[in-house]
Amino acid sequence: MARKQGSKADEPSRKPLVWLHGEVKTPPFMPEARQEAGMLLGLLQQGERLGMPQAEALTDVCSSCGALRVRDAGHNWRIMYRIDNDAVLVREVYAKKSRKIPKAVIDRCKQRLRDYDAAVKVAKKK
Repeated sequence: MARKQGSKADEPSRKPLVWLHGEVKTPPFMPEARQEAGMLLGLLQQGERLGMPQAEALTDVCSSCGALRVRDAGHNWRIMYRIDNDAVLVREVYAKKSRKIPKAVIDRCKQRLRDYDAAVKVAKKK
């Protein structure tokens, strides 16, 4: 039996987005930047590996962590993420104001990941 083209069986599986912190909305994002962020997050959900200039690896945080780079009229946004086997975790959304990621942002992201991993571990035991 033939499958219909474009049916769900033909579509690649998409990992769900899990928002640990932050959001992408207008304002403060301009509509074009919000659309770009949505497109980039969609590519991550489909399993695409993104590199510069759309994303940068954050291997000092963890091997599967990165930051999407979204240019906007007034800001350069960063969307910090981690790719798990079953989901894409959004850890932080912030307007970049310096060349280096602020230590406070990295520390918050690491803590959110520890909290998330602990909650998943507890949930699996039940």
